[in-house]
Amino acid sequence: MNPITPELVAELVRLVRQGEKYAAIDENTIAAIGKAELAKRSSLKEAVKTTRNKLHQIGASYQEKPIPYAAWHLQLKNLPHDLNDREVQEFLRMNMRLHASTSERLNIHETFFKQTLASLSSIHSVLDLACGLNPLNLPWMPLAEDCTYRACDIYSDMTGYLQTFFDHFTISGKADLCDLTNTIPTDKVQLALLLKTIPCLEQVDKSAGKRLLEGLHADTILVSFPAHSLGGRSKGMVQNYEAHFNELVEGKPWQIERFEFPGELAFL
Repeated sequence: MNPITPELVAELVRLVRQGEKYAAIDENTIAAIGKAELAKRSSLKEAVKTTRNKLHQIGASYQEKPIPYAAWHLQLKNLPHDLNDREVQEFLRMNMRLHASTSERLNIHETFFKQTLASLSSIHSVLDLACGLNPLNLPWMPLAEDCTYRACDIYSDMTGYLQTFFDHFTISGKADLCDLTNTIPTDKVQLALLLKTIPCLEQVDKSAGKRLLEGLHADTILVSFPAHSLGGRSKGMVQNYEAHFNELVEGKPWQIERFEFPGELAFL
């Protein structure tokens, strides 16, 4: 392999983004993963392939089919501006069915947030990391009316749609790109959400979970892990993820609540 120049990394990013699944992924995320793969592989072609594999593990696997954001933007414009409206809530549930992470939680999403956040007083600020479409759960979250909500992910089309969602309902929200494999947001918030995020990030960086839990400027963090794979297999996953979480927080003077739901294990 030739020296890893900025031009070579840029070419890798261009080639990776030629794949439809990867076209909207943050360039900085692709470049960071790609640079590491270039250092390990004997050719650019191999590095492109393994970079796509990593990106599939941390994000693309949750989106089997292209999500029709352009159509959703148009449909959203014609909906009422009330999050409590029945038509609005049905539309948001329909949206969430197209992303595996939120789709898996749809049967329990109302009780999930009520139970996990019940011990918190009025929540005025939220940071939703590797958010997916989770911010669309806002009508079912016990948040203060003046709550500020920052959502970040690696998909530009997703964060663009979430910003439209915030704006339509006059939510004090910001949706933007962030690469958690390289940086930790510095927002000071009451609540940070790391929902089914740590296992994905640790596919790229084994230390990502520990680094995030220690580095976030949040009074409280809601962390969750999947209780089964995307293919539906669940053997030993709850026990393994609980053991891993206990390793991540070992020695920390934190108060921890545990919650187990069908399909998801959570810790506050």
